[in-house]
Amino acid sequence: MLGSIDANQGDPLLGWDTDEFPCNVYDATLAMYEVLKSGGLTGGFNFDSKNRRPSYTYEDMFHAFILGIDTFALGLIKAAELIEDGRIDNFVKEKYSSFQNGIGKKIRDKSTTLQECSDYALKMKKPELPGSGRQEYLEAVLNNVLFK
Repeated sequence: MLGSIDANQGDPLLGWDTDEFPCNVYDATLAMYEVLKSGGLTGGFNFDSKNRRPSYTYEDMFHAFILGIDTFALGLIKAAELIEDGRIDNFVKEKYSSFQNGIGKKIRDKSTTLQECSDYALKMKKPELPGSGRQEYLEAVLNNVLFK
């Protein structure tokens, strides 16, 4: 399980965290996907956020909190749909299948040495390309689940 989530977002055009209330459903969905895959939270959501300068009333603050929690609620629903869909999990399982046996499994199990890894790498000579990361496919899966 994970602890608490510092639930704010930055402005990608500024390049740093500006502590805005979260409204990005893509990011919230991917965050909640990781929360679900990790077994949940032991804490909660810390809205360490503030309104933007032109939003200064109590009503603005009220709407900002609703926006933030609604964003994560929708993210949770869509993350559950991503897991039920299974395409991302299947992709990850296939991509890292070499860690299920051989030297990969020994590395995961911490039952190998640096010398054994070095010997293995030297025998391989020039490694083959690892295969496409298929980023666009994964983004299409996310869009398909978010907008179906």
